[in-house]
Order: sequence, then C-alpha cells, then structure tokens
Amino acid sequence: MQKMSTSSTNDSLGRGTKTSKVSKDHKKPTPAALKGAIQLGIGYAVGNLSSKPDRDVLMQDFSVVESVYLPSEGSNLTPAHHFPDFRLKTYAPLAFRYFRELFGIKPDDYLYSICNEPLIELTNPGASSSWFYLTSDDEFIIKTVQHKEAEFLQKLLPGYYMNLNQNPRTLLPKFYGLYCIQCGGVTVRVVVMNNVLPRAMKMHYKYDLKGSSYKRRASRKERSKPCPTFKDLDFQEMHEGLNFDHETYNALMKTLQRDCRVLESFKIMDYSLLLGIHILNRKPLSRGSRCDSRKGQKVLYSTALESIQGNVKDPDPVADDETMGGIPARHKDEQLLIFLGIIDILQSYRFIKKVEHSWKALVHDGDTVSVHRPSFYADRFLNFMGSTVFKKNHPLRGASSKRKRTSFYAVRSASQELLSARREEKKEEKKAQSMDNLDGKFYTSSKQPDLLPRPAVSFESSRTDAKDPESSEDRRASSSTIALEHPLPSFNMSQSDSELDDYL
Repeated sequence: MQKMSTSSTNDSLGRGTKTSKVSKDHKKPTPAALKGAIQLGIGYAVGNLSSKPDRDVLMQDFSVVESVYLPSEGSNLTPAHHFPDFRLKTYAPLAFRYFRELFGIKPDDYLYSICNEPLIELTNPGASSSWFYLTSDDEFIIKTVQHKEAEFLQKLLPGYYMNLNQNPRTLLPKFYGLYCIQCGGVTVRVVVMNNVLPRAMKMHYKYDLKGSSYKRRASRKERSKPCPTFKDLDFQEMHEGLNFDHETYNALMKTLQRDCRVLESFKIMDYSLLLGIHILNRKPLSRGSRCDSRKGQKVLYSTALESIQGNVKDPDPVADDETMGGIPARHKDEQLLIFLGIIDILQSYRFIKKVEHSWKALVHDGDTVSVHRPSFYADRFLNFMGSTVFKKNHPLRGASSKRKRTSFYAVRSASQELLSARREEKKEEKKAQSMDNLDGKFYTSSKQPDLLPRPAVSFESSRTDAKDPESSEDRRASSSTIALEHPLPSFNMSQSDSELDDYL
C-alpha cells in the first residue's frame, strides 16, 4: 500500500523513481512492446476489478489512482510476460467501470476487444502529437494523451458522470478507461474511447471542423495522403452543405447544442467535429470478416444514428444493418451516410490559451481564430454547423398534406384553399338563386332584403346542426337549402335586366 501511494505522488510530478531506475537497465521499448504492455496492463486492471464489490460510485472514487509493478518474470499478484518490466497506473477504476456498464459493455467483451488481437495503429487525424490504436473489432480507440490532459480528464469525471446519467445519447467522446504505462524510461498515458469512424466503411471524405477560418485548410502534405483529413475552408469549397430531412436535422442540431453547452460549462474549447462521409452511389464496399464485426455490437449508443435519435430510457440500440449506424443524408444527387462525433475536448481555456488567442488576435481577426473563449467558441461552432455544414431538405411542392401542415407555407396554402372554397359557395348560392329567378320563384320587396339578416341564418342553421349533424354538412354545401321564415313578395319576371343585375 505504501508503494502505491508513493507512485501516485510521483505521477503528479510527471515522473517516477522506478522509471528512471529501470531506464538504466533496459533499452527504450519498441512500439510493439509498448502496445503489448498496454494490452496486458488493461487486461490486468479489468480482471483485478472483478474482486471488488459492486457498489455506487462515491466522490472519492474519481480521484483514486491504483499502481502495480509488473515484472517480466511475474509475481504473486501479476502474470509473467515477455515484455520489458513496466508499471501500470489505473485512474478512477470504479468510476470507469460504471461508465462501461452504462454503455452495456461487459468485462469479458471489453477484454476480448482490447486483448484478443494486436492493436492496429492509425494515422493521426488531428494536429496533436497523439498516437491512435484501434481494436481489431472496430469498437474502441486507444489514444495517447499528455499529462495535463489526463489530469484534466480526471478532474472532469464528476461532471462527466452527471452528464452521462442525464443523457447517455451524446456526440461527446465516451471514455471507458484511463491508464498510464511506465516502461523502459518512457511514460505513456492512454485513454480508451469509442470509435467514431468505423474502419469497415470506406470514408470518401473526412473532415476536422471547428467553425474557424484561420489556417483551416489542409496542407499539401495532408492532401497527398490516401485518405486526407480536410478542414473548414476545404469543406466550403468541396461541399455546399449536407442535406437532411426535417426530423434528422432537428435531432442532430439539438444534440450538438446540448453537448456544446455542456462543454461551455466546463470551460472547454478548441474541440472539433470529426465528420466522415460515405457515398452510397459509388462502387459498393467489398465486405469481409472485419466488416461484419459491428453486427455483434457490444456498445450501446455508440453509432452516429444512436447518438442523436431515440428515447434515452430505451436500452435497445438502433439496428445497424448495412449502414453501420450512419446517418442518411444527401449532397446534390448523391446519397450519403454520415459518421460524426465531437473530439479533442480535453482543452481547457487556461492562461496559455488566453495568451495564444490574444497573440493571434493582434495579427489576425480575433473572431476567426480557433482558440477563443468557450462561450464564443460554442456559439460560432453551432452557427457554422447549423448553417454551413448541415442543412434541411427543401420540401417538394407535391409533398403529402401531413408534411405541408408542419410548415408556414402549408398553413398559408390551407388558408387559401379555405377562402377559395367559401368563394365557390357564394358563387353557387348566387347561381342557384339566379336559376330560381328564371323560374319565377324569387321574392323581393323594396323594404326587405332578398335574404334574411346574417344572425337569423346562423341561429337557424346552428339550431338545425345541433339536431342533425349529418344534414348540416349538406346545408353548408349549398345556401339554397336555407329555409326562410317569412315568404317575401314574388319577383316580377318583367323587371328590367338592370334590376336583376342589382339583385345578383
């Protein structure tokens, strides 16, 4: 126990005495050895949790750091392995166990995904110096983070816990574990997260969007890659916006707005929206065993479609089928599947960021740079996504009446139809009266109008409607069925045409 507390203190300083001692006896570990140590360490940490009682998460659980030394020859508590000796530190193990349970991840599935096969190294889609590893079943991303980011995430955990309890359907990163590996003089901190872009689905376009314009264009080096990651200015040149139906657009923007307000409350900014676009019209994807991996999906609310739709209380995931959980959209004549998620949220608006923004604002327009105060950053981010990136489909004129009633134009059209119907009724009324006039059945008087006053008609018709609702509809269709209480003097057929016109 004393060893564990000493290691936790050394970790807060960013270095440990055991690491420097080991570095004298061992060479710097190879990338393969580091990946193996990460897999072995996570497997040991998760397996060790099975001996701990299942209880509610307490406030002190968020600040716990457990440390254990794993020599290559093994010990009473640790297994033997063929990697260099290393020390494993597990941050807030009980809290992250709760997060995994919240997303329906069973310990055996978590271990199988991470430890069963070698990790796949990915190219870095962002500007950070992080390494990214993908599990072979496409479920989890393991990302290396800096010491300050790991420290910030641990401080963020209580608020993150509260937000996930309120709404597990979110586009924010889903964190499943935070670990530190010290091996051969190298310290690597990794966080396990959800995978936003499934490798089994080819992304024809990939974007890292911030809503900023300053230096937000992919470099020549990035463009030369087989699958480049473009930026904001590239999107405006290459796409005129992605069109969604009304319900999907509203659900997507509501989710983004809710997530941005959460990040703003944590004083977080400089995050990005990672956007992947798959074009369905192009040559279909050749599917192998890797592509079928998501059919046995282990994680709830992990796909893009699940993150914006459905009831929070509903534990059943949205069926993926062949779309891999992508959101259907259109661009011109192309049918698309959209995959997206908010990334890089471990950036707090601290002093160094304030200085960075002030310096950039002196040289460039302060509103266009990516580093900004959290509230302004969130508003600009949402405005860019809602007006430039995502757009509503324009309803067709021949759309169903149900869709028309949901828009202002539909209401106006319905009112015009009602007015025209009333005009037709008046025309039919006058036509019927003129026909009766020709048959000599009209009555007139110089003192009385040819029709009863309007109140008398409405009273009689309402009284009749109350008695016979079915016949009331027929009476409304033609005014010639209105019964007059007092017969009027007959209209002389020899009257001039001008008098007849005045009557009509």
